[in-house]
Amino acid sequence: MSTVDLPGGRKLRLTAKSWDKPAGPPSSRIAYAAAHVVADPLAENAPGAPAALDWDDTLAFRHHLWSHGLGVAEAMDTAQRGMGLDYAATKELIKRSAAEAASVGGKIVAGVATDQLPPGSAVLLDIHSAYEQQLADVLAAGAAPVLMCSRHLAATARDADDYLSVYRELLDKSDKPVVLHWLGTAFDPALEGYWGSSDVDKATETVLELINSNPAKVDGIKVSLLDAEHEINLRRRLPAGVRLYSGDDFNYPELIKGDEQGYSDALLGIFAAITPAAAAAFAALDRGDLDEYDRIFAPTVTLSRHIFTKPTFYYKTGIVFLAWLAGHQKHFTMVGGLQSGRSVPHFATLIELADAAGLLPDPALAAHRANRFFEVTAG
Repeated sequence: MSTVDLPGGRKLRLTAKSWDKPAGPPSSRIAYAAAHVVADPLAENAPGAPAALDWDDTLAFRHHLWSHGLGVAEAMDTAQRGMGLDYAATKELIKRSAAEAASVGGKIVAGVATDQLPPGSAVLLDIHSAYEQQLADVLAAGAAPVLMCSRHLAATARDADDYLSVYRELLDKSDKPVVLHWLGTAFDPALEGYWGSSDVDKATETVLELINSNPAKVDGIKVSLLDAEHEINLRRRLPAGVRLYSGDDFNYPELIKGDEQGYSDALLGIFAAITPAAAAAFAALDRGDLDEYDRIFAPTVTLSRHIFTKPTFYYKTGIVFLAWLAGHQKHFTMVGGLQSGRSVPHFATLIELADAAGLLPDPALAAHRANRFFEVTAG
């Protein structure tokens, strides 16, 4: 049976949809999926405990992404950086994922941050040293670095010059072009005032000053401000050869499709949940079938906006719930106990929207797991 008994007495019959895998990565865009991690369900993994991962399922999920032509954005906020994944586990994750990427020729970038430091503000020199250590770890693993926003830098920096000083030295230290990362406060409230100002226009000028000072060292910038107009305006001001990687999980189809003046590439958490649909949409874009591109992506946007609803930083819970329903892992447990981050009604709607988007490949399995979940959580 593939019927889910939703809370409140409603029934939902799930439908199967098969997606063709592409022959390789998209040719018209670069697309990374920010991947989640699979917790070891028999380990502690409580709030504040060291993260313990199920390495087999964690790495198998990355192969799932590569098999659909997507690159992997490793150890980003989707992997619960700053929300349960400590740096010891992060370093091992990057090392193992990069090795797996090399074994199949998969694209991989990985997050560089300062989360090995104790929470709170820190001396600027220590923040720089923490960034340098993680940069060295990512480069040694063979991944391309993503310079993530630092809570420590947000708490410590006095002005834009402090940001420029730290980031310029990191660009000089990297032997590969980096991806910069601008994560908005919807994803992490601790990043208020990043780049030296809470005024987005002023912060944008600082970002552009950094990029223009050494464009050869910047592959691109991932922008996750959930502001499509700002992303387009920034994209048009970037130097030639520097990419805008959309991190807008609300407006990604239009931003990736672009306009007469350009387009965004993609580095998105939602791609971990909609992998086969995203791959099919990119295939349609590659062959110039924009109607099919729009048709495939349309229901995924409704799903994504639900997964990323406020408080947005709990979107990881929905990503993992769908991975469990889709059969990519054997349980619904998260590091840091984050499986408690969403409500029963949220999960009920999530199942309906995932089914409408054709993202539950085995309806019987998904229904069985969903019914068990609701029996326990909703009676």
